[in-house]
Amino acid sequence: MKISQFLLMASCLIVTACSSEKEVEVQPESYEVISPIVKDTPYSSEYVAEIQSVRYVEVRSKIKGFIEKNYVDEGQTVKKGQLLFSLSFMEHEKELQKANADYKVAIADLKASEVELNNVKRLVEKDIVSKTELEVLEAKIDALEAKIEEAQANKEQVALHLDFSQIKAPYDGVINRIPHKVGSLIEEGDMLTSISDNSEIFAYFNLSEIDYLNYISSGDKEIKTVSLKLANNELYPHQGEIEMIESEFDRETGNIAFRARFPNPDAILKHGANGKIIINKILKEALIIPQKSTFEIQEKLYIFVVDKDNKLKQHNIIPKMRFPDYYAIESGLTKEDKIIFEGVENLKDGEKIQPVIIDLSKAMTESEHN
Repeated sequence: MKISQFLLMASCLIVTACSSEKEVEVQPESYEVISPIVKDTPYSSEYVAEIQSVRYVEVRSKIKGFIEKNYVDEGQTVKKGQLLFSLSFMEHEKELQKANADYKVAIADLKASEVELNNVKRLVEKDIVSKTELEVLEAKIDALEAKIEEAQANKEQVALHLDFSQIKAPYDGVINRIPHKVGSLIEEGDMLTSISDNSEIFAYFNLSEIDYLNYISSGDKEIKTVSLKLANNELYPHQGEIEMIESEFDRETGNIAFRARFPNPDAILKHGANGKIIINKILKEALIIPQKSTFEIQEKLYIFVVDKDNKLKQHNIIPKMRFPDYYAIESGLTKEDKIIFEGVENLKDGEKIQPVIIDLSKAMTESEHN
C-alpha cells in the first residue's frame, strides 16, 4: 500500500513538471508590429550658394593722372551719373585749349591756301603761270585738309580724355572700398572703387550631373521657388526663383551652375556673401518605415518580416532616401508586409513572436509631437 501511494505521488510530480515546461515553451514574447505606409513625402536638398549683386562693376581709370578730388565715401549710396572722382582736371583742360588752337590754325591755313588757289587758277587761264604751280597748290590744300582732320581728331581725343577725367557712377548703387586717396597717381586701368547694386541679388549654386538629370527628368524642373539659408543658419525671409541654368558642365568639377534671383529690400544680402540654397521637393508615393525598425549587417540594411506563423524572417532592403527618423524604401519590401516596429536588436532570424499590431501613421504622429 505504501509503495502504490509513492508511485502515485511520483507520477503526479512528473506530470506537473512536464506541464510547467510546456507552458514556458509556448509563451513567445510580444512585439509591436507595423505595416509600411505609402505617402507623398516632402524633403529638401541644400546646395552651397555664392551671392552676387544683380549688378556689380569695378570702376577703373581710362587715363593716367592724379586724383584731384574724391566726391564720395565708402558705403555711400550714389545715383546714376553722379560724379565720383576727378583726375588732373587742369592739365587736360589746357591740352584741350591747345588742341582747339591747332584746329583753328589749320582752318585758317586752308582758307588762305584756297584764296591763293583761286588766284593761281585765274593766272593759269591767262597763261601767266604754269599749271605746275596750280598742281603744287592743289596738293598743298589736300595736305591742309588732312591736317584739319588730324587736328579735329586730336581735339576730340583730348576732349574724350577730359571727359574721362570726370568719373561718374554708371548706375544707382553703393560705393565699396576706395583704395586710392586724393593725390595718388593713377595708371590707366587702375581700380578706383567698385559699385554694387544690391536691390536684388543672384545666388549661384551647382548641381552634380546626377542631381541635374533627376531635376530635369523627375518633374523637379517645375519647382521654381527656392529658399536661402544664411551663413548663420537663419532662413532668409524672402523666397527666390530659379531663372537660369548654364548650358554646359564644368569639366573639372562635373557640376552645372544654376542661378536664382532674390529680392533684397532691406539690403541684408551683400555681394560676395555665402549661403545655402534650399529646394523643397516631394517624393511621390514613398514607401515609409521607421529607422528603428532596421538594422545593419556589413553595411547592408535589414528588417524582420513577420510571416503568417508569427515567425521572423530577415529581409534585405534597399533604401531610396534617408530622412531624420525613417527611410523611404526602394525595394525589398511591400506595403502588405508586416515588420517588427522596434527592438530588432534583441531578435534573431526564425524566432517566433506574439505580434501586437499598431498603426504606423499614428505612431509617427505621436513621435513628432513628442
